[in-house]
Amino acid sequence: MARTIRRKRTAKQPTTAQRLDRLIKSARRVMRKDKGLNGDLDRLPMLAWIMFLKFLDDMERMEEERTALAGKDYRPIVDPPYRWRDWAAAADGITGPDLLAFLSAEEVELPDGNRGPGLFPFLRALQGDNGERERRDVIATVFRGFTNRMESGYLLRDIVNLIGGIHFDSSEEVHILGRLYETLLREMRDAAGDSGEFYTPRPVVRFMVGAVDPQLGETILDPACGTGGFLCETFQHLEPQADNVEKRRVLQRETLLGCEAKSLPFLLAQLNLLLHGLHTPRIDPGNALRFRLSEIGEGQRVNVILTNPPFGGEEEAGILNNFPKDRRSTETAHLFLQLIMRRLKRAGRGRAAVVVPNGTLFGDGTCARIKADLLEQFNLHTVIRLPEGVFAPYTDIPTNLIFFDTSGPTREIWYYEQPRPEGRRKYTKTMPLTHDDLADCRAWWSDRKENERAWKVLAEGLVMRGDDGNVTACNLDIKNPHAGEVGDHRKPLEIVESIIERQRSILVIIEEIKAELAAANGRIDEWAMTNWPRFPISEVARPVHRKVTVDPEKSYRLLGMKSQIGGPFLRETKLGAEISASSLNQAKSGDFIYSRLFAWQGSFGVVPEQLDGAFVSGEFPLFKFDSSRVEARFLVLWFGLPTSQKIVEADCFGSTPGTRNRFKEEYFLRLAVPLPPLDEQRRIVAWFDRLQELTEKQREAISAVDTCLDSLLLKALEQVPVPPAA
Repeated sequence: MARTIRRKRTAKQPTTAQRLDRLIKSARRVMRKDKGLNGDLDRLPMLAWIMFLKFLDDMERMEEERTALAGKDYRPIVDPPYRWRDWAAAADGITGPDLLAFLSAEEVELPDGNRGPGLFPFLRALQGDNGERERRDVIATVFRGFTNRMESGYLLRDIVNLIGGIHFDSSEEVHILGRLYETLLREMRDAAGDSGEFYTPRPVVRFMVGAVDPQLGETILDPACGTGGFLCETFQHLEPQADNVEKRRVLQRETLLGCEAKSLPFLLAQLNLLLHGLHTPRIDPGNALRFRLSEIGEGQRVNVILTNPPFGGEEEAGILNNFPKDRRSTETAHLFLQLIMRRLKRAGRGRAAVVVPNGTLFGDGTCARIKADLLEQFNLHTVIRLPEGVFAPYTDIPTNLIFFDTSGPTREIWYYEQPRPEGRRKYTKTMPLTHDDLADCRAWWSDRKENERAWKVLAEGLVMRGDDGNVTACNLDIKNPHAGEVGDHRKPLEIVESIIERQRSILVIIEEIKAELAAANGRIDEWAMTNWPRFPISEVARPVHRKVTVDPEKSYRLLGMKSQIGGPFLRETKLGAEISASSLNQAKSGDFIYSRLFAWQGSFGVVPEQLDGAFVSGEFPLFKFDSSRVEARFLVLWFGLPTSQKIVEADCFGSTPGTRNRFKEEYFLRLAVPLPPLDEQRRIVAWFDRLQELTEKQREAISAVDTCLDSLLLKALEQVPVPPAA
């Protein structure tokens, strides 16, 4: 008898990106168990310093090998027994209370058996000389403002062991970790209030860097670098230009400068830059405003400044004394703007791109004097006006990107108004500004023409002075002159006639609906009396799983769900490296979908054709209904009823007041729903669509009335003489 040979299945090996993503997620899960850490604002810095030390040790190993091959001696930056390899590398090494003591104690028994300061006290006291001075001072600065908050040394050992699985001497792993780290920084921004000030949305950063276009050989500064976003993006922008050894040396050692006074973002920036390939970040850990403005000379000036300085804060009196008396301000953004102007090189063409709040554009007093300096000594050539929510959740304040250079004075200013997101009032944390949203602005940047979003203003007359020659006003808050134009250029009478026609068409629809309802009146009365048979959803639907493994290099269209029969929508497009899930489910046109988190609010829908092929996380289950028994949109309407929402709500709210659970797939499948005959289901959906059409036409009619009012007002005021300027 022939024997069937069965081959042993081998598990598919995860990609490097998948392995690293799982590793980071595992470390974060372990951290959630520790009572000393409260939220991501505590956890992510812990993860950062552990990764920082592992990165440092891997880099030292590589440097040791290079110097050994050159026949030279290597002096380590961190001496034993404080190197990662000495206390962390062994999975069964120091742990529990001993590990906590080793980290923080002023004196403790060390892994080599001697006594000495703990790890943090040792690192804080590092001082270097010659070529190693910068690196040692950076390490000392990083740990000077940091303390361990974990209470369990056993959990800490678990995290150390996980991070030990990262190979920072692998360029592939470092490249992937750089993208994962960006995601962690964005999550930290979202975690709580004022941490958001350290993080500028990446589409904004990328746009500003591309617009300024730094070149290798120039010096680039961010005087308030936060987590290093502008410097990382600039490094990546310049990397293709560094195509030989000398150019790479210039990029690594002579090009990028930063300043960050707060210890947490200073640590995060160091690791961010290291992961993006900058081996020796040059970040000043002091306040960039601490130097007297008048004493900043040519040696401290740079070619390019890219920054999002803090705004809304106040500086101490000692800092204010560094500025001229009539230019001192309680608004930090105004102080940084003066610093930026002072630190730009005058020779050549120094240039800057700066994020400023709306208040800077219309502010008077000291702010007006600073803006007068900007216009009269620099060329403020462009203002990009951003809508609300771009910097959510840190702030909803509308912001602006101002671009200026040293070819001044200013003769004309181009303004470009970035529109609000289509169909929404503003950008939000969950639906942020994307790189694609700025595509029109990027195209306009290199081919400037006036249009409905762009306009040009002459600088002459913007600075107002009194009889004594002092600046009295300087308003740069110039509104879009095209925004107030009436889109409909017909005469008011013509518009009114079109409104009448619209209302007639609405009446026709209403009469048709009335006739249909009259003809079906008996059927509708019968519905009220009929107890339609109910079936568990599991009898008429099946879950759909089209799982795909997330590729870090690919882009994915991600769906979200609106509540109250709003249906699915395209939430955003993300690179795989920015997605926290390791796999996604692909949606197809006609799939039934709901939100597990907001099902109790009626968040059910059917995937439309235009969203075919988009992707969803596990929070949005997909199902296929038996089309011979169920019209899926009928069930969408049923789930939108208040009575249905209460049924769902019963499965979503826990026994503890105020807590809410997700509406799990098993809850959905066991739910019994009423199912009229299929033709009745379709008739109900058709009537709903008819009423929706009526609602839309009513909105159009109201909009036409508003247009007529605008037109009447414009015609009435066209002949009103404009008073001559004083």
